[in-house]
Amino acid sequence: MRILILLAWLVAAGPVWAADAIVRDGDTIQLGNIIYRMAGIDAPELDQTCLDEHADVWACGTETRDQLVKLIAQREVRCEDLGPDSAFKNRRVGLCSVVGESISLNQLLLRQGFAVAVDPVASKGFTVDEAQARERRQGLWKGCFVAPADFRKHETAGALLGGACPADKDRELRAALFPEDLVMPPGCNIRAKLARRARMTGHVGIYLTPQCQNYATQPKPDRWFCSEEEAQAAFYRKAFNCRAISRRN
Repeated sequence: MRILILLAWLVAAGPVWAADAIVRDGDTIQLGNIIYRMAGIDAPELDQTCLDEHADVWACGTETRDQLVKLIAQREVRCEDLGPDSAFKNRRVGLCSVVGESISLNQLLLRQGFAVAVDPVASKGFTVDEAQARERRQGLWKGCFVAPADFRKHETAGALLGGACPADKDRELRAALFPEDLVMPPGCNIRAKLARRARMTGHVGIYLTPQCQNYATQPKPDRWFCSEEEAQAAFYRKAFNCRAISRRN
């Protein structure tokens, strides 16, 4: 029964249960009431897409999350708390591992090519694992992608990464990696849009939930989130003109 429940989560929703942890995305784990961003790495967001070695679009964000679930393999997860996360509100930075493994989950994701190394101090030499994955064209490196940080900021002119990014196809590659119609990950129906006016309140954009009257009429989203908490953690605020849909009995 537990296996069936796990499979249903994989198909239908954003966060996924794995043993005693909730895997929110490729580099975010929740243990109890504490949410950890995995130190030293950055993995694709759930709504991020990449290109494979054949230039076909694939949901690298959800696949990275699923890969983390496989690495945990129903084992107990522990995270060494390295302090508050300066990048995401209400989260901690952690070096996470599963019981019985001498290598952290952070490092394992890098070795398999499903994340990039960031923050040299926190990564503790993870750049070697990233370099090996890049040379072997593993995971993300087999095709073409943009750094998760560039995807979050919608930096369409950011560097193209991977072993299959032909220079003569630059425009086509960027159009595929930053699509006008960003596919909604299953279960992640909160629409978010980058907005300059939101910066006045210390945010990068606004979001709307399906309960907002103007949800369906808003411009195409730049991001999709699975919960309001995740949208707020990424520095988006709820749209001021969001009014709940009135329901008649």
